[in-house]
Amino acid sequence: MAKKKVKNKKPSTKYKKYKVVGCKVERKQNCPKCGPEVFLAEHKDRQYCGSCHYTVMRKA
Repeated sequence: MAKKKVKNKKPSTKYKKYKVVGCKVERKQNCPKCGPEVFLAEHKDRQYCGSCHYTVMRKA
């Protein structure tokens, strides 16, 4: 029998968006304008809110 090929699969990064405080799980990056229900998207040079278009530029 031929061996099964293993695909190059990236590990999930969805757990990086949360932190554990005591016994509770909280979100790390929230939009300051929209509130705690909206995440900020991580880009190479900025953080961006798709809902209200709030942008935080990072230093190069």
